[in-house]
Formats: sequence, structure tokens, C-alpha cells
Amino acid sequence: MSKPDALLVDIATMVESEQSNQMSLTVVVQGAVLTGRLAPEGVWRQRVAEVLQESERLGPFSALFSSAGPDSRSPGRSGPPTHLHFHVARILQGSIGLPETGGMYRVAIEDVGAWTVGDFRYSDH
Repeated sequence: MSKPDALLVDIATMVESEQSNQMSLTVVVQGAVLTGRLAPEGVWRQRVAEVLQESERLGPFSALFSSAGPDSRSPGRSGPPTHLHFHVARILQGSIGLPETGGMYRVAIEDVGAWTVGDFRYSDH
């Protein structure tokens, strides 16, 4: 989208203000379908920092993500959210979601071409 969807920005704003990670959303971004739960940016950054910190090779990068605490957004950021922060999310590929356990994704709201409330789950039956 060249101009971010105002309703999607409102959803992201509410997730940020409520500090909730219970909003499920499915988006289409440049042909890829991503489904999962939204998290406030500060919570998402903190979780990514924790994962990176546990890695011997990627540990130094954790500081980039932990510069904002779990109750805040990126340092110096003001105004409405510009990105969606997914956790427990999967990229849908045919009848499977990758990764199976869910991952952490950051998507620019302006890049979302379509979206729906809720996440998609597949079964073998």
C-alpha cells in the first residue's frame, strides 16, 4: 500500500497502548502470507534481544534490540506505529506454516497489501 491503511494503523496503535499480544492478524506482504499474533514493539524487541543473547555468534546484536525496554518503542520514535511486530507467526506456504513453532517478524504497515483479523491454521485432516 502506498498509503498505510488507517484501520490497520489503529489496530497497531491499540496493541502498542494496551501492551497486549493477543491480537491475531494475517497479512499479505509482497505476495507472502504471514499469520500470527501482534506484539507491542518494545515487547517484541526485548524477546528478539533475549533470543540473540543466547547465541554465541549473534549475541553482540542483542544490544540493538534491547535499547528500548519492554514498555517502550524504538528510541526517539513518536507518532503512530509504522510497523507490525509479529510473534508466534508463520509464513504460509501451501498447506504448511514456516517455521512450525512460529517466529518473530517485523513488517512495514505501508507494505501490507491485504489483511484480515485472525490467524490461519492448517491441519492434516
